[in-house]
Amino acid sequence: MYNVLIADDHAVVRSGLAYLINQQADFKVVDEEANGTDTYLRVEQGGINILIMDLSMPPGESGLVTTKRIHEHFPDIRILILSMHEEQAYINKAIHNGAMSYILKSSPDTELLTGLKTIAHKHFYIDQNILITKSDLRQINSDGVDTDIKGYNGLSEREKEVFPLVALGYSNKEIAAQLFISTKTVEAHKANIMRKLSLKSRAELVRYAIHHKLIDV
Repeated sequence: MYNVLIADDHAVVRSGLAYLINQQADFKVVDEEANGTDTYLRVEQGGINILIMDLSMPPGESGLVTTKRIHEHFPDIRILILSMHEEQAYINKAIHNGAMSYILKSSPDTELLTGLKTIAHKHFYIDQNILITKSDLRQINSDGVDTDIKGYNGLSEREKEVFPLVALGYSNKEIAAQLFISTKTVEAHKANIMRKLSLKSRAELVRYAIHHKLIDV
């Protein structure tokens, strides 16, 4: 039995996906989340084999960033991106960051189920409505895709969890409650983030986050 986590900011989408997937043999939806931060925290708890995730779940961390973080620390989890974004840049970036499948929300259910069953056997699957060219493959396999956010990549995992919450205007108390840490720890992480990224104010942090597509607003 494959345990599936669904991440999408629309409750009706999550419900529809859960109903469809639970009808399939060997697949069971065990949890749902509505944003990137909570998705990563749920993955940390364990018990997930497959993640079906949207890329845009505002307000919060970009799904592209969540994909990368999960793949780096939980490589055994198979990630299927289900997105309205048909732009090749999103598709290439998602695969580069660790997604095993990319399905368009405009495609029929059969595409999603094919992708789900394919990655269950640890094989890649791209929606048949998506064309991957040789140029796309070079971008996907490039080691230089993330050079423009070198500073962000230097943050610790906890700092990366705090980062989008700070950018979105959460208070220290709210961040502490969501991440189950103390407010003093939050303050320390915020100071480290500002120092590592050479930022002087929250306004600069917000501009940095939006410019590098690290959050959805």
